[in-house]
Amino acid sequence: MQGVAAAIEADAAPRRPGGNTRWIVCALLFFAVVLSYIDRLVISVLKPDLSARYGWTETGYADLALYFQLVYGLAYVVSGRIVDRVGARVGYAAAVALWTVGHVLHIAFTTTSGMIWARLPLAAGEAATFPAALAATAEWFPKRERALAIGIFNAGSNVGAIVTPLLVPFIVVTLGLGWRAAFIVTGALSIVWLLAWWRFYRRPADHPTLSREERDWIQSEPEVPPRPVRWSTILRTRQSWAYIMGRFLIDPIWWTFLFWLPDFFSRQFNLSLREFGPPLVAVYLLADIGSVGGGWLSSRLIGRGITVNRARKTAMFVCALCAVPIAFATAAPSMWVAVALIGLACAGHQGFSANLYALPGDVFPRWMVGSVVGLGGLAGAIGGMLMAKYAGIILETVGSFQPIFLVAAAAYLVALLVVHLIVPRYDPVDERTLVAEAEA
Repeated sequence: MQGVAAAIEADAAPRRPGGNTRWIVCALLFFAVVLSYIDRLVISVLKPDLSARYGWTETGYADLALYFQLVYGLAYVVSGRIVDRVGARVGYAAAVALWTVGHVLHIAFTTTSGMIWARLPLAAGEAATFPAALAATAEWFPKRERALAIGIFNAGSNVGAIVTPLLVPFIVVTLGLGWRAAFIVTGALSIVWLLAWWRFYRRPADHPTLSREERDWIQSEPEVPPRPVRWSTILRTRQSWAYIMGRFLIDPIWWTFLFWLPDFFSRQFNLSLREFGPPLVAVYLLADIGSVGGGWLSSRLIGRGITVNRARKTAMFVCALCAVPIAFATAAPSMWVAVALIGLACAGHQGFSANLYALPGDVFPRWMVGSVVGLGGLAGAIGGMLMAKYAGIILETVGSFQPIFLVAAAAYLVALLVVHLIVPRYDPVDERTLVAEAEA
């Protein structure tokens, strides 16, 4: 009888469908993230050439990074709520349209002070990338597939970082189209994506090509109803502060890598625009490995019965140690040794961040995670602003990346210590108290 009951239950459960409409949606999200990173990194790849051509100062370039991160952080907090109101289709389309306008607008300026005006809409639009993508995956994927879909589109960040140092020199040097063409061509790619998104994307209930089997699969799991949450409620929990302070301490290091690595290779090893593509590709490939490895390590430890608290922090400690050798990158005897040291630090960052980003989901109810993540994004952007200003002053006065890399070497161990002091154990927040406050 038990076997018959199990068979009946299995027949009643939705089976994995053969349709692929949801994976086309995932592919569109992946390419959107790739394009967002290409568009934000074109300026960093062109920086050595534009600095020499137009006499940019290091502090002027630092201001570009500072204002980008300021607007990005502020917009990150509110973009999720805007997307919740207008939906993923309209929200993502508006975000891409806005950032594309800002991206192409760079061609109108030759000074860093002028280009700041182009960075503002770029930052505001790109801030909605992750919230809109999460909203789309919540619509199109059941929980059992959602983590995979998020992992796929999130991989677009490193792919964008790999593609940019190859694509920009090809446009500017190989084709000889000039630096402005780099912004125009990459902006045109975003327009192509925008047209494809608007034509294809609908909610599952309204999509014309979605089969009933695939729709039943997508809707096979009940969703937790969203609840309004006050910022004051979030800020009263120590778990929130652990995440916020962790992001404040580690995000600036990643932003520094994104904005200044081309300049480092140009200064340290006299590489031209045509030449620093391969070392940057190698660095970000190592970062990809670290992202997967850091997440795998904590999951492996949890699977062996180790507590979430110990597993996450063990993985973060291993990743933090990977960043320490970057302190010696400026003294590396060859470019490829420097690439290995910096790539190891980038791998450490991605592995550390994969575990830190899991903290909200580990300890908060699902309906509160987005708001906590938004505050963490703002904290990371503020830290990035401070680090950008520091980097600009150091490079203009000292003329060496050594002080910057020393900060990077220590940042992850300090972040882990701060997180541990705030949350010695990963105690979940009391959901009943949070619900009572939300409904009060």
